[in-house]
Amino acid sequence: MPNIASRLTDIAQRVPEVIAVAQPDGKGTDGKTNYRTITFAELDRDTDRIAAALLESGVQPGMRLALFVRYGIDFISLVFALCKANVTLVLIDPGMGIRRMLDCLAEVEPDGFIAIPPVHAVRLLMRHRFPKAKHNVTVGKRWLFSFFGGSGLSLDEMRSAACLCDERPCGPPFCHEYLCTPRSDAANLAAIIFTSGSTGPPKGVAFTHDMFDTQSQQIAERFDIQPGEIDLACFPFFGLFDVTMGVTAVIPEMNPTRPAQADPAKIVEAANRWKITQCFASPALWNRVADYCAKTGKKIDTLRRAISAGAPVSAKILAKVKPCIHPDGDIFPPYGATEALPVAVISATEVLSETAAQTDQGKGVCVGKRFPSITWKVIAITDEPIENWADIQELPMGEIGELLVTGRQVTTEYVNRPAANAAAKIQDNEGRIWHRMGDVGYLDEQDRFWFCGRKAHRVVTMERTYFSIPCEAIFNRHPKVYRSALAAQKSRKCNEVKLADNPEVPLRYTSGSLAVRMFIEPLPEHFPKTKAEREELLNELRELGRSSPLTESIKDIRLLRSFPVDVRHNVKINRELLSTYR
Repeated sequence: MPNIASRLTDIAQRVPEVIAVAQPDGKGTDGKTNYRTITFAELDRDTDRIAAALLESGVQPGMRLALFVRYGIDFISLVFALCKANVTLVLIDPGMGIRRMLDCLAEVEPDGFIAIPPVHAVRLLMRHRFPKAKHNVTVGKRWLFSFFGGSGLSLDEMRSAACLCDERPCGPPFCHEYLCTPRSDAANLAAIIFTSGSTGPPKGVAFTHDMFDTQSQQIAERFDIQPGEIDLACFPFFGLFDVTMGVTAVIPEMNPTRPAQADPAKIVEAANRWKITQCFASPALWNRVADYCAKTGKKIDTLRRAISAGAPVSAKILAKVKPCIHPDGDIFPPYGATEALPVAVISATEVLSETAAQTDQGKGVCVGKRFPSITWKVIAITDEPIENWADIQELPMGEIGELLVTGRQVTTEYVNRPAANAAAKIQDNEGRIWHRMGDVGYLDEQDRFWFCGRKAHRVVTMERTYFSIPCEAIFNRHPKVYRSALAAQKSRKCNEVKLADNPEVPLRYTSGSLAVRMFIEPLPEHFPKTKAEREELLNELRELGRSSPLTESIKDIRLLRSFPVDVRHNVKINRELLSTYR
């Protein structure tokens, strides 16, 4: 099984002097941003030193170390150093909130923390929750290191502590060949990465080196990414993939956990200064960049490949971004999840010329064709675990069901979550593990998947099942609507209601369409100011709903100034919370 860090070493041997990572480093006298850079050869040596110092300090292969370091050169160096040392990296999205984050950390029982001083302060205050955390390294101010309970070395000291021989650590356990060679099944677990918790409880997903290696290979081949390209990496994970593909990762001036708040002027300035050929960013950031370019007339002329993921990307955003990049460039929204990524991809050209019109008619959102390493099936929807492969019912083309995927980049288990594994994983007759994506949709004659929403977001009544994306598309056609959200609603006329503590299980009602409610968030400038304007808009929306068999029975429509959404992307709507609104 390959160690993903070996890709860095291979790239460093082929293009040693090429810049691997560039990160902002203050302002120059001319007011422009300075950049700290590191070449591939320097990055490879740096990760060797850190890995050797970790092993010398007592860290053992297979241990779990939680990483809380700001996105930059140090973050990328530490990730590859941990891989070389065969240590399991624990990554958690801080956007989920401090309480949930602490619960997730306690669940995986880390052997230590590599973190900035404020994180170590919290660790010390909550030390009873992390009894195994004996190997702690502080990244930051040196004088704060001992105060916040480091392991005896700061990151800077670790970089100079390892014995060097011909610019590499010498002798086992410090030689490069030793560092990159997996030695046990435990050591082969490269990382535990937690889901964001925006569509259900956060869960720790187990990643092997082979999964990361497959992701890097599939992404490079599908998008024809070549060594020597330059990427504005607005998301930490893609900065890591850049390094494995020989691509220079330019880190922009922004908080990657808050892309909707990024300054688009800084993004465009960095893109043009570095003459980027590629950029990976969330839809929230692309939306801001597109609006900025439209307002100022600026473009990113060298950008030929824009990639957007992390949240659904609407055709409106794709249409806004396309004029901002090279005329021959395109935008690609990959489809997948933390547990399985990438699964499929489509281009903006295909969306805008073909599938968007069908989406507006309630056909779902086409996410494209699967990656070559992926196999998929659409099966009959069930909210129960599927214990036996013989129990699945594969559906014919065009019929809506839930999506199953398998492949080398598809994760096989959650850590310490037997119930979640039973609910989301199925083993087939050949021993392969299939992942239930939690999404519903159908396959078309071109073997493209059309996404019709989350399984948990469907509303099941006595008469029929309503799927969120097709129903919402009908109302989104109104020029005054920003977005809409289908939600189940407890009603006095419901004879029976099945409520579940697990938000991944949908609410079921036994009465009828009165249990179905459509929430509408108008564009800010079109939110009704008077009762008459409100009634006029509601009447128009009801008429629009009656125009489609998908929504003709939805009569309960409510207007909201804003929806409860995820903090990071401002896109994923909390429909579970909406279902509690009166």
